[in-house]
Amino acid sequence: MAVSKELLEILVCPKCKGEIQLNETKDGLECHACRLLYEIKEDIPIMLIDEAKKL
Repeated sequence: MAVSKELLEILVCPKCKGEIQLNETKDGLECHACRLLYEIKEDIPIMLIDEAKKL
């Protein structure tokens, strides 16, 4: 089970409150403004700024 479309529509980047998008491999959410990747582990997006990886 992947992250639902409804959840993706309401999630925003916790740092800039901007739009995030599912990455190509569908294992993370990308914020292009902040250049951060929020990983998805066990179908749960980890939306912590300190846990995000730089793109």
